[in-house]
Amino acid sequence: MQENHLAKWLNNNLTEAELAEFKKSDGYASYERIVAASDRLKAPDFNADEALTAIKNQRTLQDTKVVQLHPFKKFIRIAAAAAVIIFVSYFYLNNLDENIVTEYAENKEVVLPDNSKVRLNADSELSYSERKWSKERNVELKGEAFFKVAKGKRFTVATDAGKVAVLGTQFNVENREGFFEVTCFEGLVSVTFNGKETKLPAGTSFIVIDGKITEAPAPQTLQPSWLTNESTFKSVPLKFVLAELERQHNITVETQDIDTEQLFTGTFSNTDRDIALKSISAPSQIKFKFEGSKVLFYGDKNP
Repeated sequence: MQENHLAKWLNNNLTEAELAEFKKSDGYASYERIVAASDRLKAPDFNADEALTAIKNQRTLQDTKVVQLHPFKKFIRIAAAAAVIIFVSYFYLNNLDENIVTEYAENKEVVLPDNSKVRLNADSELSYSERKWSKERNVELKGEAFFKVAKGKRFTVATDAGKVAVLGTQFNVENREGFFEVTCFEGLVSVTFNGKETKLPAGTSFIVIDGKITEAPAPQTLQPSWLTNESTFKSVPLKFVLAELERQHNITVETQDIDTEQLFTGTFSNTDRDIALKSISAPSQIKFKFEGSKVLFYGDKNP
């Protein structure tokens, strides 16, 4: 990464290529969180004129030097800005979260401070505070992850859709736009959705589709299928299947003259794109074709 990328990023002057390169850097996630923390802070009100008057009143009668006010005003403003920067840095460093992100067609294993293990699926993000971990085992999740939680204090997973809590167990959480699913593979999981708590013993799932709780089939395996490079669905609207196809194969999916609300049951490969496309199109009775870096799914009519 070029040294001037950070400055250009702060001024919104990066080209698309430079921005893509900058996002791949090790420090990008930390820079984003510092900027986010800065945006949430408000500098204290400061009246430069009042400060100058107070300083003038403290001058001794023997001091007859002529003081230029405008340069001193500028110095006070700079000092105030520096104080705000120091405060923001202190606030950020003392609330620093670990932040792990996966891109399309990528998954990653994370070992937490208590040796609990998390496997992040594609296009997901996990955040937690290492400094506070000994007091509270809390993580935030966007996307999908499989957890193997070491026994100990209460362990919570916060998502935009709901909260999951356990003591020590194995479970999977998926939180995508319009889709929320929790599956317990071992132990007991507590899921809170819309203020109501549901207990999930091993071998059960909890699913919410477009804001509505849906009957969840029992898992047929001892771990989620994506850990073995497959994506499996049972009676799930096709739009969520196509969204997962995009994430797993890093492609753009478009549709024409098909019902994306139709329910899909089946499995597609996360490593073989051609097999994946056929695995989706055949049972759905739709067709597909490539257009550059895109794949178009369409109905009987020619696109």
